[in-house]
Amino acid sequence: MDEREKQDRQLIELLNELRIALPGVQFLFAFLLTAPFAQGFSRINGIEKALFYAALLCTTLSTICLIAPSATHRLRFHKGDREYVIETAHKYTIAGLAFLAVAIVLALVMITDVLYEGAAIYAFPAAIAVLLVAVWFARPLLRGRSENARR
Repeated sequence: MDEREKQDRQLIELLNELRIALPGVQFLFAFLLTAPFAQGFSRINGIEKALFYAALLCTTLSTICLIAPSATHRLRFHKGDREYVIETAHKYTIAGLAFLAVAIVLALVMITDVLYEGAAIYAFPAAIAVLLVAVWFARPLLRGRSENARR
């Protein structure tokens, strides 16, 4: 496989990955944008407001990072800068997923804080955070190390 075919495949795979991530971040972003206008939002306390705003900021950053590959592609692809497009999109996608993971956990902490008291406020979101880190980041990264060790 020559370099051009490899870059074509990488670009197609990246676009398919973004097609999965973007609807999730868009859904969370839409929810967070409408929440302050919902009845009952005014009853949340200062900590819950801070958690909400932190989740909103992380979702915004995730949205920026996950849409950035499209903008980069549009502005650089026809200039023959495919390698830059792929490398930049790769980095933006990883950053976008990291911000999305943090946003999910923060939103879960805020909702759990509204619904429950005590240790549950942090125990359940912490379990989800561990699961997110394990499934989205640790397992794929550890797989790469174990594969390289076998070669």
